[in-house]
Amino acid sequence: MRIVDRSVYVGPSLYAHFPVIRLELDLGELEAWPSARLGEDFIGKLLGALPGLAEHGCSYREPGGFLRRLREGEGTWLGHVLEHVAIELQNIAGEDVTFGKTRSIDGRPGVYSVVYEYTQREEGIEAGILALKLLCALLPEAIRPPGAVPEGFDWATERDAFIRFAQRQALGPSTASLVAAAQARGIPWLRLNQQSLVQLGHGKYQQRIQATVTGKTSYIAVELAGDKEETNKILAALGLPVPRQELVTSEEGALRAARRLGGAVVTKPYNGNHGRGITINISDPDAVAAGFRAAREHSRSVIVETFQEGDDHRLLVINGELIAATRRTPGHVVGDGKHTIAELVDIVNQDPRRGVGHEKVLTRLALDAHAEQMMQRVGYTAESVPPEGEPVFLRATGNLSTGGTATDVTDIIHPDNRDMAVRAVRAIGLDVGGVDFLTPNIAESYKSVGGAICEVNAAPGFRMHVAPSEGTPRDAAGPVIDMLFPPGAPSRVPIAAITGTNGKTTTARMLAHVVKMAGYTPGLTTTDGVYIDGQRTVEGDMTGPVSARMVLSDPQIDLAVLETARGGLLRAGMGVSEVNVGAVLNVQSDHLGMKGIDSLEQLAEVKRIVAEVATDCAVLNADDPLVLKMSGYVEAKSICYVTTTPSHPLVREHIRAGGRACALEAGINGQMITLYDKGSHLPLLWTHLIPATLEGRAMHNVQNAMFAAAIAYSLGLKLDAIRQGLRTFDTTFFQAPGRMNVFDEHPFKVLFDYGHNAHAVGAMADLAQRLDVTGRRIVVLAGPGDRRDEDLQAIADAVAGRFDHYICRRDDSLRGRDGDTVPLILQRRLKEQGVPESQISIIPDEQEAIDAALRMGRAGDLLLVFADALIRSWKQIIKFRPEGAPPKPAPAAAVVSEAPSDPVAVAHAERLRELMEGAVRDERGIVFAREVDD
Repeated sequence: MRIVDRSVYVGPSLYAHFPVIRLELDLGELEAWPSARLGEDFIGKLLGALPGLAEHGCSYREPGGFLRRLREGEGTWLGHVLEHVAIELQNIAGEDVTFGKTRSIDGRPGVYSVVYEYTQREEGIEAGILALKLLCALLPEAIRPPGAVPEGFDWATERDAFIRFAQRQALGPSTASLVAAAQARGIPWLRLNQQSLVQLGHGKYQQRIQATVTGKTSYIAVELAGDKEETNKILAALGLPVPRQELVTSEEGALRAARRLGGAVVTKPYNGNHGRGITINISDPDAVAAGFRAAREHSRSVIVETFQEGDDHRLLVINGELIAATRRTPGHVVGDGKHTIAELVDIVNQDPRRGVGHEKVLTRLALDAHAEQMMQRVGYTAESVPPEGEPVFLRATGNLSTGGTATDVTDIIHPDNRDMAVRAVRAIGLDVGGVDFLTPNIAESYKSVGGAICEVNAAPGFRMHVAPSEGTPRDAAGPVIDMLFPPGAPSRVPIAAITGTNGKTTTARMLAHVVKMAGYTPGLTTTDGVYIDGQRTVEGDMTGPVSARMVLSDPQIDLAVLETARGGLLRAGMGVSEVNVGAVLNVQSDHLGMKGIDSLEQLAEVKRIVAEVATDCAVLNADDPLVLKMSGYVEAKSICYVTTTPSHPLVREHIRAGGRACALEAGINGQMITLYDKGSHLPLLWTHLIPATLEGRAMHNVQNAMFAAAIAYSLGLKLDAIRQGLRTFDTTFFQAPGRMNVFDEHPFKVLFDYGHNAHAVGAMADLAQRLDVTGRRIVVLAGPGDRRDEDLQAIADAVAGRFDHYICRRDDSLRGRDGDTVPLILQRRLKEQGVPESQISIIPDEQEAIDAALRMGRAGDLLLVFADALIRSWKQIIKFRPEGAPPKPAPAAAVVSEAPSDPVAVAHAERLRELMEGAVRDERGIVFAREVDD
C-alpha cells in the first residue's frame, strides 16, 4: 500500500468547493484485504488508536456509521479507512474537518482516489502520511508492506508529535477566532505568512491583523505597552493604580531595589510576555536573586516591583469598551491526602478539556523546572503527598498556555474597575489592549479594596475569553471585526472569472479594459502575466490560484478579472471560493488525454466549476451544447446566455421569462450586440464599431466582445462605460499579444495569432477567408507536441483547402515529441485532405518558417502566422525588410546631429532608436513613433 500521487486543492475543484487533498492510493495486494477480513483485532486496534472514529457518520450520516461500514459484509477497503483516519487526525489536532470521498479508479484494480478536507496545507499532507503509517502498523505482520512502518514506531509519540506540528502550522486561538468572526460576517481572508499575519477583505478594502494587533494599532502604543517601566509611569501620572517599581540590570541592583520598595516584591522581564520569567511574592534576598536570574533569561533589564495581594484578572478593552473580564488561576493541583503531586498531575491531565498546546480549551500541566521551583518554595517534590484540600501551584502566573484556568467575571466587574481598564488602554493608545489587574475582589471598586495594574498588553490573547474554563464565553473577536469593518462597510471587490478553451484571454483583456475605462482599478490575470491597473507586474502564465491571490492581495484594485485555465483547475483548484460572475465561453478539443481528462464531457465538468461558484450571475455560451448543459448546476442569482443565433429557442424563452441574455441581431447597419434583462431590450453597439472585430469580420472576437459586455453588465457597469470600453479596445500586440494581431506595413498583410488547437485555428482560417485579399493566402502552421495525433490532425483539417501555401513547423519545446514529428503529421494530414504536396513546405524551426513566409509574401498577399514564441516572432515580423526594399528612413525626431558620449545619453538614444523601429516594449513609444512616421 503506497501513495502514488498527491494533489492539494486550495479552492473549488472537481472534488469539492473547499480545500481538499487528493491521494492516489495503490493498495497492491491489500486490495484483497477489506476491513471485515482483517477482523476485529484490526478494528479494535484502530479504535484504540483513534477513539473518535466511533463518531464518524460516513454514508449513514449518523454517529457510528463508519463502524458499521467497517463490519458490515466484506467491510470497507483500506483507502476508505485511510480517508477517515486522515480526517480524525486533523480533528484531534483541533481542526473542524469532516468531508471525505474515496472512489476506485476505473481500469486500475486496487488503485483509489482518496479525497479529504483540510484546513492547513502542511498539516493535511502530514495527516495523510501518518494515516498510512498507522494503518500499516496495525496490519498483521504477514501482510504488512515491507518498509511501510519506521523502526521503533510508537503511536502515542507520533500522535503527540503530529498535534504539535499541526499547531505550529495552524493559526493561534486568537487569530483563529478573528478569522471565524470575519467569515461569519461574509468577509474573505488570506493568510499572508506561516505565522499570524492575515489579510481580511480584498483589494482596496483589505485590513490586516497579526494575532490581535490590527492595521489600525498604533506602533508607538505597541512599543509603549512593551516598555513596562514607561507604561507604569504614564498610568501613575494619570492617577491609575499601579505598583511601585524599579528597573535594574544587575543582581545587586535587584536586591537594593527590593530593600527600597520594602515588603514582598515581584521580579519580571522588562519586555517579557506569556508570564515567562516572572517570580511573585518574594522577599528573602536569595529568592530575589533567584527571581532576578529567572527574569534575566528573557530580558537584559529586569523590573522589581511591589507585590500586590489579590486574584489575577485580565480585562479586555476593544475600541474604547471593556468587552470581557476573566479571573486567571495558575496551573495547580489540589491534594487529596492519597496521591503524590506527580499522580495528581496525571489525574488532572486526564480531563478531556486538556490537550497539547492550544489543541483544547485547557493545556496539560507539566512537571518541569518551573514547577519544581514552585514546589521547592513550599517544601514539596513531585513525590510529595499534599493533604486533602491543599492547593499546590505549579506556575506563578495564570497563563492558559502553561496550564492555568480562566473564569469569566464580566458580569460582576465593578464599574470603577471597568472604567479604570478603559482609561489605562486609552492612555497607552491601543485599539485592542489587555489590562492585567490584581485585586482581592473584582466585584468591588479598587478605590475601596485596593488593586494594581501590573501590565497593559498589546496583542492580548482571546483564548481565555472565547473559551473560559468556567463561566460565559465572550465574543472577543466580533468587536474587533466590527471596528475594522463597521456595518455596511465593503470588504469584497467584485470578481469575474472567465474560462473556456478559446477566447478567454482576449475576453479577459477586453473586460479589464472596459473596467478601467469605467473608472475602476482592475486586477487582471492572464496567460502572459498579472496586470494591476493595466501595468504588468508579474510575467508568465498566471491563470491559476497563486495569481488570483496576488490580485486580491493588491491594495490598489477594486475589481478583479481572473482568466481561469483548465491546468490550474486540475492542478490546484480555483484561488477563490466564490466569484460574482463566472463565464464559460466554450468547450473544444484541447489538452485531451492529459491529467485524466480524456473526453469533451470530462473537460466540460472541469470548466463548469467556474459557473458553479458564481454567486450573482453565470454567463454561458448558449451556442455550445456542453456549456448550455451547465445551467443545471448553476446556483447564482441569474444566468446570462450569450448567443450569435437570434432565433435560439431556449434563449428566446429565457428572455420572455425576464431572463438575461446577450444576442447578436441583424440590422440595416450591420450586426448589433444587444442585451436583454428583466424584459428590457438594450441595444449596445454595432459590431463594426469594435476595432477588435476588424469591422465585424472576426466573428470569434465578436463573440468575445459579447461575453465581455455580458460580464461587465452583470458586474453592474453602465452601458455607456461598456460601449466606450469596447470601442477603444483593439487587437494590437500591445493590448492583446498573440490574439489576432495585424501588421500591414509590408506590401502584404500579416495576421498573427497564438491559436494552438483546431477550434482556434479554424476561427482564424475563417477570418482569413472573409478578409479581402487580392493575392495569395499563406499560412504558417504548428501544434503543441504534447497533443494527441488526432488533435494535430484536426488542426490540419481546420486549414486544409483554404490557403495557397502551407508552411508546417514545430515549437521550440518538443514536449515529448521526436524531432520533426509534428510538422510531418501536419503535412501528411494536409495531403490526405487533398492539398498538393507542392503547396506544402516543412520548415521545422519557427524563426526560419516565419522568415520563409515573409520572403514568400508579395503585394496583396495575406500571411496567417500561428506563433509560439510571441515576442520574438512579432519582432521578426515588424522588423522584416523585403529583399531589394530600401532601408526605412529614420524619423525626423530620431536624427541625432552628433553622437552622444555621455553613457546616459547613449542609453536614451538607443532606447529612442528601438522605439522608432517599432520595439514592442512600450505601447506609448510605438504610438509616438508611428505618429512621427506619418
